[in-house]
Amino acid sequence: MEVKPKSACDSCAHFNAAGLKKLGVNTKAFDHVIALAGNPNTGKSTVFNALTGLRQHTGNWPGKTVTRAEGAFEYNSEKYKLVDLPGTYSLLSTSEDEEVARNFILFGRPTVTVIVVDASRLERNLNLVLQILEITDRAVLCLNLMDEAKRNHIEINTRTLARDLGIPVVPTSARYNEGIPELIQTISEVAKGTIVCKPHRIKNIPKNIEKAVEHLSTEIKKEYPNMPNSRWIAFRLLEGDQHIIELLKSGEFEEYAL
Repeated sequence: MEVKPKSACDSCAHFNAAGLKKLGVNTKAFDHVIALAGNPNTGKSTVFNALTGLRQHTGNWPGKTVTRAEGAFEYNSEKYKLVDLPGTYSLLSTSEDEEVARNFILFGRPTVTVIVVDASRLERNLNLVLQILEITDRAVLCLNLMDEAKRNHIEINTRTLARDLGIPVVPTSARYNEGIPELIQTISEVAKGTIVCKPHRIKNIPKNIEKAVEHLSTEIKKEYPNMPNSRWIAFRLLEGDQHIIELLKSGEFEEYAL
């Protein structure tokens, strides 16, 4: 069943607080993997802590110096493993942080990707949001720092934003725990398929490029039958993305699966 993207007010009345249990660092057994992405200074770590109970397990990504933080929570008898990705401005892989964030969203196949943005600087954050929506079909926009936005007299129509992006939008002020219950409820609904996202994608691609992408995508599927989003990878290969080329040659993309 398809459900139209919504804002937090649509689900808050149905949130089952009694069904929530913060699991801290206990991430061994889980039903869903949730990726937490966003620009630096959006309060992403505060959202992570609010969801997992202020505790986290840290370590490095395989072969990287970039730190990975993990935590978990349980909601309505299902366990969610939360992976806090490095704060980045882009997924174009010009730095190790960007490479790690992008590769996990793509190859790690999280059940849901939660994109945390600064509500008081929304326009600056949308570049990353749109890039993420090109590589995943299941995402939630966490419109954080709403307290800062209100202080600066900024109003955001969350319903319109959700409609334009094709994903649920949840306003939060994580430092005060405001909107966190609604965020958990929405993550759960997207994970279970109660909410079906229709993310914004680039359209009006020139015919010659579209033809090349379709051909290359087909070849990628033949070589890597389980490869997610072969179409997006085809675009990156046509652009000469050396990081993607090396990952395909080495098979290292499998290291991102948790």
